[in-house]
Amino acid sequence: MLFAVEATRRWAHDGITANALHPGGIWTNLTRRLPENVYNSLRADPTAEYKSPQQGAATSVFVATSPLLRGIGGRYFEDSNQAVRYVGGPERVGVADYALNPESAQRLWTLSLAAVDG
Repeated sequence: MLFAVEATRRWAHDGITANALHPGGIWTNLTRRLPENVYNSLRADPTAEYKSPQQGAATSVFVATSPLLRGIGGRYFEDSNQAVRYVGGPERVGVADYALNPESAQRLWTLSLAAVDG
């Protein structure tokens, strides 16, 4: 998320924007590689809500192709919508303020460049 914030700040004037998203929990054939006890506990969890692969892809397709987002960047999406701000509580939905912090985004960018330049 911080990368999307800083990339948009740096490149929006050139028509380049970036957003971040969470596709949600997606039930795919990859789960067959899990240990049996983990697989069974995931399947038995009554609070877990899993999406089909098609449902899981929907947010990625929306963010990548929607003309509504042309010129929009530095945002976080889930369930094919811009996420609300996370305000606490047991349900971890939305985006936390620290994930949108422009100073943190610049600092991460600088540290990342230093790590790559070595």
